[in-house]
Amino acid sequence: MNSDQRIDELLSSMTVITLAEMKGIKLMNRLDTKYVTTKAKLVELLQMVQDKYYVQKNHGLLIIPYLTTYYDTDDYAMYMQHHNKRARRTKVRVRTYVASSETFLEVKNKNNHGRTKKKRIEVPSQDDFRNAEGAAELVQLRTGLRLDGLHAVVQNRFDRVTLVNKGKTERLTIDFNVQFENKENSHHHGTDQLVVIELKRDGNVYSPITNILRDIHVLPTGFSKCCIGMVLTDPGLKQNNFKPKLRNLEKINGRRFIDHQI
Repeated sequence: MNSDQRIDELLSSMTVITLAEMKGIKLMNRLDTKYVTTKAKLVELLQMVQDKYYVQKNHGLLIIPYLTTYYDTDDYAMYMQHHNKRARRTKVRVRTYVASSETFLEVKNKNNHGRTKKKRIEVPSQDDFRNAEGAAELVQLRTGLRLDGLHAVVQNRFDRVTLVNKGKTERLTIDFNVQFENKENSHHHGTDQLVVIELKRDGNVYSPITNILRDIHVLPTGFSKCCIGMVLTDPGLKQNNFKPKLRNLEKINGRRFIDHQI
């Protein structure tokens, strides 16, 4: 049995929580901790949390497909915030929950204390969002930029599993099968066996998952789908500060998946 089959089997054996039951766990103002590992390690993790976490079920699915497009200025101001290691960072994206076709324009702001705030509004679709009521105002208010001054830079597709601890104080999102498409040059790139785990909680409340991840030798590490996607699909971008990150991702993955010189 391969890792994908085992992941499906373990998820199916967990207690389900519905989207309606999760409405009180929005965590729109939160602390995020990211981890990067592999599908093989994810199998270990799911074996260890069977009685400690619920798995979210939505539209009859435990593994939910997502489609997200990131936007930036002509001089890549938001990408450069991350590349230059600015504590305060902003992202503008349009995200679609593929199973339901629900689409949202979202702005994420990270402050210099590591806390992330996300604001979003529902929009008609990936292609028809600029004229949605409140879209331009949201971007202007949260970024100081004009929406019509932003263009699509990279799009990703991935599968997500969401776990909720039995105390309902945190969410754990688990993303895999991440595929990138550069919207400027049409280059594509995948992430092979990599899995991105994100712990989302209000403040530094106790999290049972941190000890479990440490026990299976999965340590915190940053991973921006927007920035990594841009770097993997556009070697012409300034990316010096991301080179160690790319090398570390290949080390975690256990084999080469980056097809241009870093």
